Amino acid sequence: MALDPDLAARLKRNADGLFTAVAQERSTGTVLMVAWMDDVALERTLATRKGTYYSRSRQEYWVKGETSGHTQYVHDARIDCDGDTVLLVVDQVGAACHTGNHSCFDTESLTFGIDAASGSGSDTGADTGQRLPGTAE
Repeated sequence: MALDPDLAARLKRNADGLFTAVAQERSTGTVLMVAWMDDVALERTLATRKGTYYSRSRQEYWVKGETSGHTQYVHDARIDCDGDTVLLVVDQVGAACHTGNHSCFDTESLTFGIDAASGSGSDTGADTGQRLPGTAE
């Protein structure tokens, strides 16, 4: 089975025929990971509801959790307004990140040059209204 031609026409691919895929956890809205897809990976994902991606380094398709058991069941798939990114809304079983973290974005927030509230100074945390330990008031 091939990707629907109307859907394929909406996708914008890079020079290697790939586009970005973002996996978002259905229950929390957390962005879990970013990976690459092509038409075949998307078609397989839509046919099976299993997150299927393309590895640029290995030059092969991989199904999330096929070897680790950390699977993704895809509930929804959407193309962004530019057609260059697909959002997969998933139920994640186990870690999404190859490091063993639940999300590939379970990292420290980057430091901003200005404070979100006052527009001056430095801010070293996510814009949550709370300061991270060790940051200035």
